[in-house]
Amino acid sequence: MKWQRFVLMCGLLSLCAAMRLLPHPPNVTPVGAMAIFAGAMFVDRRVAMLAPLVVLGASDLVIGGYWLMPVVYGSMLISVLIGRLIATSRFFGHVAMATFVGATQFFIITNLACWWSFYPHSLEGLADCFTLAIPFFQNSLAGDAFFSTGLFGAVWLAEKSIPSVRAGAPAVIAIT
Repeated sequence: MKWQRFVLMCGLLSLCAAMRLLPHPPNVTPVGAMAIFAGAMFVDRRVAMLAPLVVLGASDLVIGGYWLMPVVYGSMLISVLIGRLIATSRFFGHVAMATFVGATQFFIITNLACWWSFYPHSLEGLADCFTLAIPFFQNSLAGDAFFSTGLFGAVWLAEKSIPSVRAGAPAVIAIT
């Protein structure tokens, strides 16, 4: 990866960390989008996995710990893997689908953990947990969609206007 492109990616991820610290509605953060983005943009899978964990860890040092941290971090690693699936074809539709799948797996995994920890271990408890979490899913999906558009859009604009930022090929984000 060219150093200019690496600096752009790291700058965008740093912006995500900063934005996570700003006041926001519940679950409307760049976290899920950041994980998809890292998976799609960093060629080295170790860097792709490490980048969102570092951003989460740095911002969690300021925010403070929470009981769901291991589950959230694990879910973010799954989102990185989802992002890797679109690494070679970052068309708008692929980014949108990866964002939706990432938000959905985050919703399912974190709410299974909440159900296991706080609700009766029954179908009724499971249904209650997921029903009460629907507003959070809507917020997560809206935040992920907004921030995915911003992150991938920023790279698309940079690739179009700054040749040294290109990954070695013409711009690879297009509306299909």
